[in-house]
This record gives sequence, structure tokens and C-alpha cells, in this order.
Amino acid sequence: MLATLQAQLHFVRDIQSVDTTGVEPLRSIRDETSAGVAESTVTLETLRGALSREAVAGHRQRPRRVKRPDDEERCAEEKLVEAATAGRRENRYFVVASGKAKRGE
Repeated sequence: MLATLQAQLHFVRDIQSVDTTGVEPLRSIRDETSAGVAESTVTLETLRGALSREAVAGHRQRPRRVKRPDDEERCAEEKLVEAATAGRRENRYFVVASGKAKRGE
């Protein structure tokens, strides 16, 4: 444990000894070039798939997601998670085993 702490302190001292004069501080970790901004911009074309799965309903015309047969197919990971948590479920709800801790334990 002391060896790990010593290695970490050595690393920190090395980082602190670096000359950073004239270097602008990093504001965020993201691509701020025009290509990066264009890639991360949400457009109508990006949302077209999600919007096509909605239909308006009711007096206020609220959007509702339309279920399709291909939505029923779940990935293998979801099936594994469901199988792993089956013992802790009661219908749709997770069962949390809780109780008061005894004193002295």
C-alpha cells in the first residue's frame, strides 16, 4: 500500500513540475472543430427514425410511441439481465430484502 502511495506521489510531483506557461487551460473534452460540431448536432434526419414510431393521440395531441413487432425482439443482454434478476422480482417489481440491523453486529 505504501509503495502504491509513493508511486502516485511521484507521478503527481512529475506532473506538477511540467512548465505550462503559455498553454491555454482545457475547458472541456470534446471535438470543437466544425466537423465535430456537425457530427454532434441533432437534426431532423437524426430523429426521423424515432419520430416515425410515434402517433398523436387524445385532445392535446400528445405523442405516443407505437409498438411494432420488431420492438418485441430483445437483445441477448436484456434476456440475461432478466434471467439474473428473476429471483428478486415479484411480477414487474424488484423485491428488496431489508430489515433492521441488530446492535453489535
